[in-house]
Amino acid sequence: MTTITARERAAAQAYLRLLESTQAVLTDPHLAPYAGAMLTHPMAEADAALRAAGFSGNEAHLLHLVSALRTSPTTADRGRM
Repeated sequence: MTTITARERAAAQAYLRLLESTQAVLTDPHLAPYAGAMLTHPMAEADAALRAAGFSGNEAHLLHLVSALRTSPTTADRGRM
């Protein structure tokens, strides 16, 4: 079981939002030329959340948490309730 702190959860969720936003922008030929402008906010949000959670240089832990959130959000929550 993975126990996720509030900051870790926020970082993983911001990372997922960035991934999903990037995918949406880059797969739409009409939006792709504006990717830089459209992804500025999600990139800044993810950067700040990752820094606040202490994930600089600890990508393996981040990806483990992202995987836990993607596969079973209720399982990942159990340690916090």
